[in-house]
Amino acid sequence: MSLQLYNKKRNFKETPEPSSKKRRSVSRLAFVVQRHKASRLHYDFRLELDGVLKSWAVPKGPSLNPKDKRLAIMVEDHPYDYKDFEGVIPEGNYGAGIVEIWDSGHYSDIDNSEKTVAAKKLKAGLKSGSLKFRLHGKKLKGEFALVKMKGKDDNAWLLIKHNDEYAVHEPYKSEDHTPKNSPINKRLAKNKPAKQASRDAGANIKKNAKNYLPANTRKLQNYIRPMLAKERDSAFDDKDWIFEIKWDGYRAIAEVNNKDVQLYSRNGLIFNNSYPLIVDALSKLNINAVLDGELVALDQKGLPNFQLLQHYDGECPLIYYVFDLLYLNGKNICDLPLLARKKLLAQLLKKNESVSFSDHVEKSGIAFFKAAGKRGLEGIMAKKADSLYYPGVRTGSWLKIKHHKTQEAIIAGFTKPRGSRKYLGALVLGVREGSRLRYIGHTGSGFNTQSLEEISELLEPLIQEESPFDEPVKTNMPVTWVKPVLVCEVKYTEITDDGRLRHPIFLRLRDDKNAKEVTIQDVKRSKHLVAKRTNAIQ
Repeated sequence: MSLQLYNKKRNFKETPEPSSKKRRSVSRLAFVVQRHKASRLHYDFRLELDGVLKSWAVPKGPSLNPKDKRLAIMVEDHPYDYKDFEGVIPEGNYGAGIVEIWDSGHYSDIDNSEKTVAAKKLKAGLKSGSLKFRLHGKKLKGEFALVKMKGKDDNAWLLIKHNDEYAVHEPYKSEDHTPKNSPINKRLAKNKPAKQASRDAGANIKKNAKNYLPANTRKLQNYIRPMLAKERDSAFDDKDWIFEIKWDGYRAIAEVNNKDVQLYSRNGLIFNNSYPLIVDALSKLNINAVLDGELVALDQKGLPNFQLLQHYDGECPLIYYVFDLLYLNGKNICDLPLLARKKLLAQLLKKNESVSFSDHVEKSGIAFFKAAGKRGLEGIMAKKADSLYYPGVRTGSWLKIKHHKTQEAIIAGFTKPRGSRKYLGALVLGVREGSRLRYIGHTGSGFNTQSLEEISELLEPLIQEESPFDEPVKTNMPVTWVKPVLVCEVKYTEITDDGRLRHPIFLRLRDDKNAKEVTIQDVKRSKHLVAKRTNAIQ
């Protein structure tokens, strides 16, 4: 990876970050770990290789305990001179916040070979997805490995400490090894009341396990519910319909009154403190409008990555793709046809890297669906060109067409793990059917160590003795029941006659979805939808 992406993301007239070209150390390969307080506090792990710093964002920071497998998201290459960078990235710039060096030194391959030989081995390890090395730092010493996660996106890795003489076997937190008078800690101390409130809010969210959004998230009392779509199995061509990309992110409504912005989820959860980059971009548009769109984090290939969005740390492109306009200059325009609303929207949105108009094609849904599949996108949206906007209504005038069948499901319990697996074996799934919870199957596939640990932590405070189902549920292992409030998304092959999902595979938690809304009815009906018969609100 070149430095082109690094330079493209930064305005060097405003940020003090180095913009140097490739250059190399003289005798030994350098490494640095930087503590970065952007929208969220995280650590950046960087290894010199090929004249640049190969870089990973490590949300929890490195660990000296071999049992810890730290998630490491590979980001763009940084210039060699970045190893010495400490300072403040101004507001409005990519990664705005404070950067300080947490640890630094030199590194080599496992065998401590001379630089040329070590670099050759390390490049081979990076290419194969198993990079093993020895760190010589002030805090981090000994053997480590970066291992690419199988079945995940190209940028998802694990940072693991080898069990050597420098390993520890008690809990290890990077924050415990940070000076109290560091620049970031001084800044946090100045804002202690606000930060304490943020930590309390985050702890309360995790304790209740009602969602898995970043800390400092609260819910609005009064908000606009977005219009929703029904599902359809196959794409179609129709001159009366338009087709958009189905973005894989958080649905978000933006109420913008010049500098005053409220950005929130479909359930009214405030996003302002979680994604300040988007809020800042919206405030600079100088408009008075209500927008509907999707918050999306992009990976190195420019594709939506929901995992990056959930763990957003400022190190990847974040875009608000806007596809509808509900209010303009205080006037409700929901009763205008969709194409008329989109025409006004396209005129309204100025060129902006963080807020983008979500364009569409007309008539040719089949070709568009195939093209989306080749690009690795989740699917497409089909919308009647003359459809009105009905807030909070799920309508057949909007259809979501996916390349894989997926279903949102409520987690009702978990089974005991078998073999070497930790935390849990399978999730027991249900959906709402009126006032009751109906069992639709269980899934033990699609997890990694990171997701198993995260889900286990969220489920622990929800444990209850009684089953939330009023029907007997059979599983291979003993079940621990939980309060049915957490929502996940699974993919499956088909729905059986008795309403069970065949071969469900876990995809992710859906913290933006309310368990009360999770049903299976619209999935069944989707098989009977015909494109030209969906012009009425159903």
